[in-house]
Amino acid sequence: MLTRRSALLTGLTAAALPSTSLAGAQASPRANTQVGPVIGRRQEGVSVFKGIRYGGPTRRFQPPESPAPWRDPAAAFDYGAASPQRGDEPNQSEDCLFLNVWTPGVDAGRRPVMIYIHGGAYSSGSGSEPLYDGTRLASRGDVVVVTLNHRLNALGYAYLARLAPGFEDSGNVGQLDLILALRWVRDNIAAFGGDPGRVMVFGQSGGGAKIATLMAMPAARGLFHRAATMSGQQVTASGPVNATTRATAWLKALGLTPDRAHEAANLPVERLLEAQSVEDPILGYGGLYFGPVLDFRSLPRHPFYPDAAPQGLTIPMIIGNTREETLGFMGNDPKNLGLTWDTLAARMSPGVMRIDITPEAVIAAYRGMHPDWSPDQVLIAATTAGRSWRGAVIEAEERARAGAPAWVYQLDFPGETASGRKGAFHTADIPLVFDNVNAPGSRTNGPGAQVVADRMSDAFIALAREGDPNHAGLPRWDRYELPTRQTLLFDVEPRMANDPRGDERAFFSAIPYIQPGT
Repeated sequence: MLTRRSALLTGLTAAALPSTSLAGAQASPRANTQVGPVIGRRQEGVSVFKGIRYGGPTRRFQPPESPAPWRDPAAAFDYGAASPQRGDEPNQSEDCLFLNVWTPGVDAGRRPVMIYIHGGAYSSGSGSEPLYDGTRLASRGDVVVVTLNHRLNALGYAYLARLAPGFEDSGNVGQLDLILALRWVRDNIAAFGGDPGRVMVFGQSGGGAKIATLMAMPAARGLFHRAATMSGQQVTASGPVNATTRATAWLKALGLTPDRAHEAANLPVERLLEAQSVEDPILGYGGLYFGPVLDFRSLPRHPFYPDAAPQGLTIPMIIGNTREETLGFMGNDPKNLGLTWDTLAARMSPGVMRIDITPEAVIAAYRGMHPDWSPDQVLIAATTAGRSWRGAVIEAEERARAGAPAWVYQLDFPGETASGRKGAFHTADIPLVFDNVNAPGSRTNGPGAQVVADRMSDAFIALAREGDPNHAGLPRWDRYELPTRQTLLFDVEPRMANDPRGDERAFFSAIPYIQPGT
């Protein structure tokens, strides 16, 4: 039996397929890319192409390259490999530059294009999660949906430039992979019924952070025309000195001194991943952070410091968050069961809050603002406002100061965590935006979920199509401006609010914010 990997690596020809597969391939949609033709499948009224190669096999720590051309049709039936990572992500390989396309028709439709960049910080994930399946979104909005894989963790962001020659771009090759994928879309998406002049990128968590970073990368200029970030922001990148310190700690865990940094290019990938678990020397907790680096090459400035990067100011943008964001991280932690006012401070350590403030000061402020709240409510609200929401607020405010179009939302509709706790937690908006509330892995379902999904997915489709998320199913969604801070609260009955959670926002605005990892 032909494997997914062999099919994609060789540019499998229709003639090489078994006879039963050949018959299926001949009845399947075909698109001609600039490097060769691909064959997909028709399902549920949508043409689906999975595992299309947008980049050739990569050289470790080096910028990506376009794939070698092929002549005969390549089978695009299965997802391509994900970047190597810790955890249970299936089908991992360093040869991971693949993307997937869902389109209503392989024709001259010139449909808006919606490219989803997956989350998982910069360390894990892929574009093949069931929640990211683009079938319903493509059919619903008559749009072309794209998901993709790229290099992650140290493979995508280990900054070796100051330690060894020949690795000048190593701190941002994961971002350069994304730019190569965007160029592929520009050059090829018309063959799939898409409009290369109406390309929207959207992403949740780390995907949103990658998008914010792309908005400050000159090589990404003009490759996308709308953007939406969901609980993901990148105010500042990792500085080159701190990034070098992290790389040095990583090399030490590999048994290498800085002058032997080049040897990491030839070590087994399993060792590279294992070495990332050492304590981060900058943060003082957790494993090593690898993310975009201010290298003054591909990334010449911070994305949203000291202001919003100018190249992104003309791009209409949605900036969203969920109301109980950190419930997604902490809601199932047994350490949070039975919290009291005496034990709460220990749970709000610097590693949890990620800002330089004492937990006692935070607790006192919240008890003053919300005297009826329980210790658990304060924990989730304060960690959400202090560590997760802060970056989104800063980005929205900087856009507003620059007069750039931004629409801000807060998801209030609750999902349900694995332990049964309800709330609008981190990732709860993914199945709503994709209109996949009943897909495997969705925890945002049940009564009212489809109503909210209808409104959220239509808003993202409207942004992709028109550059404005307003549609008939919403109240008038005003742009975010200062000082009113207009925000759409997504729920079964959506409504606009000025400066929701303003007391919490104002409290944390007095404390300097440093992007985790910088």
